[in-house]
Amino acid sequence: MLEELIKQSETRQFKAVFPNTLNANETLFGGKAMQWMDEVAYITATRFTRQRMFTVKTGDIKFLKAVTQDSIVEVVGKVIDAGAVKLKVQMEIYVEDMYSRKREKAIESEFVFACLDENNKPKRIDYSLMEAETELV
Repeated sequence: MLEELIKQSETRQFKAVFPNTLNANETLFGGKAMQWMDEVAYITATRFTRQRMFTVKTGDIKFLKAVTQDSIVEVVGKVIDAGAVKLKVQMEIYVEDMYSRKREKAIESEFVFACLDENNKPKRIDYSLMEAETELV
């Protein structure tokens, strides 16, 4: 069941890199990449649990390759660890030239999420809800 939920919750989002996302070095702003990763990580965590989640921390963000204008990036989120309280999402950004088939991993990181109760306080992840919903699908 857990493997199937991980597979179903994997999230992919594509972005075109335009001039308004570039820094003075004409590469993608690191903060913009982090924003994209946090959004996809949040969606991944929420799709996995179907509960209210929030970002607790990010791991080391590794910038492996510069992302330049006229690139397409794919932001990929996948659950890699599901604990009682925290959920870990592996984030990767792949870059491909807009006008060729060349594709490389450009950025990677891990994001940690926790579950929120109705008062916006952290709570344990309720895996029984996930099992019940999975059986209905």
